[in-house]
Amino acid sequence: VQLQASGGGLVQAGGSLRLSCAASGRTLSSFAMGWFRQAPGKERESVAAISPIGGVKHYADSVKGRFTISRDNAKNTAYLQMDNLKPEDTAVYYCAARSRPSGLDPNYGYWGQGTQVTVSS
Repeated sequence: VQLQASGGGLVQAGGSLRLSCAASGRTLSSFAMGWFRQAPGKERESVAAISPIGGVKHYADSVKGRFTISRDNAKNTAYLQMDNLKPEDTAVYYCAARSRPSGLDPNYGYWGQGTQVTVSS
């Protein structure tokens, strides 16, 4: 499956962005999806994950209550709604997919190219 992340940009602190991850090549409903991010000089970290049908969602503590992961399997697309953004959310955001159950671990077999999110203070 090929993944294409989009929706990043520059936003002020307190603002919102919605990232999209469009899949092609395979039906997305077969895959758990995850969002990860990597800030300059830091390791990649998990942000959120969702099960293939969307019934199970996981969030990193740092984004709970601010970010919402969702998916529309009919559109073969997953989303990450990011509200109340903070400067520390600045990073390149990646989407990923795997045929195993969803989780916040980094063991995903398919990765998108990343989209830059910059939050100004």
